[in-house]
Amino acid sequence: MTDDSLANSLNRHCHCINVDQGVLQESLEARLGETGAWSRLQNSHPHLLADSPVFISHGQVARMKNLIAAIERVASLESYREEVLGWAPPIAQDNPGAHGVFFGYDFHLTNDGPRLIEINTNAGGALLLLEVASAQQACCNEVENYVTGRVNTADLERAFVAMFRAELHAQAPGQELRRVAVVDENPAEQYLGAEFTLFQRMFQHHGIDAVVTGPEALTLGDRQLLVEGHAVDLVYNRLTDFYLQSPAAAVLNRAYREAAVVVTPSPYTHAHYANKRNLTLLSDAERLREHGIDEETIEALVRGIPRTHLVTAKNADTLWSERKRLFFKPHWGFGSRGTYKGAKLTRKTWESILSDNYVAQELVPPSERLVIRDGNKQALKLDVRCYTYKGELQMLGARLYRGQTTNFRTDGGGLAAVFTAPGD
Repeated sequence: MTDDSLANSLNRHCHCINVDQGVLQESLEARLGETGAWSRLQNSHPHLLADSPVFISHGQVARMKNLIAAIERVASLESYREEVLGWAPPIAQDNPGAHGVFFGYDFHLTNDGPRLIEINTNAGGALLLLEVASAQQACCNEVENYVTGRVNTADLERAFVAMFRAELHAQAPGQELRRVAVVDENPAEQYLGAEFTLFQRMFQHHGIDAVVTGPEALTLGDRQLLVEGHAVDLVYNRLTDFYLQSPAAAVLNRAYREAAVVVTPSPYTHAHYANKRNLTLLSDAERLREHGIDEETIEALVRGIPRTHLVTAKNADTLWSERKRLFFKPHWGFGSRGTYKGAKLTRKTWESILSDNYVAQELVPPSERLVIRDGNKQALKLDVRCYTYKGELQMLGARLYRGQTTNFRTDGGGLAAVFTAPGD
């Protein structure tokens, strides 16, 4: 049995390793510092965390890492930066220095290898996935020994904290990381809001003060960003207002432009890597050759990234006629907002797409994980996320779901641990 087929077989037939709810409860409540937090999270977010893990092969991991490395090589070229920044707003034009924390490269696994669906530069879920992975329990020693890729939570948390310190030093060499603001719109109401508290506790455990806040609570002093009257060294930016354009983000916008605080990930980082229009270049062999990219890198990119086109009035008729094999996404969108599977498009929706900023991506159906719910087997779609920093893989996670896109509304679905199957 090959490496990939073994992983596929485990995803279909292995149902004897899952989350130990008692271990997960104890760990989460200890980290959140609140008794009963797990029960409340289960009631409010019943489909956040999946019981069943996902299996992938060492070969699939190697191919994903190879594609990420190819993207990093292209992204380092000045000609590439100039082109992709040419369709970004003014605030994203200058590189402040920080690289960006928690990149998320999202893949669908196919018989022809992993295919990159999109790049996210403020990917959530990492700390919640740590909890899920560390709480996995096999039914017997044979299964336990068969599964590799266990997560060392303490080591990864130390690596994450070191990453934030490196972000500060990249923009403000020699400065000590004393206070972090985790910023999102209405953070307490966000679906992954519990993770913000996990980040706050993680920073505090490592001697760094941290506060979770909305952007409207920020103020600007003498070239220093403040929250609750105290100076902030770094903003961990979880806003999906990627270019800080909303009125609520006005202070953060100014602080970023004046280098009064380190913002990670930044508007520049999003424009450089995550604007979905960038995929129209990364998946086009001829345009890559115009940038002087070597053939080995081009082959990796074209094989690993579904062909993506900018939607324009010029190609509208062609894209409409081919819509059943395409998926439509807004340039600056996030998650599943505003995305459409071509086969389900109506003329009315198509007209709204033409009047907006969209790309059309070759449709790549996701693979599946069979889970058991109420004694019955159910097939759930899956995608795999590679969390990286400076192009290096930090951890793997997956999302299980049913429907058009990941949605956190599927019984048995949610954030899932990833294990690598043995090589033979």
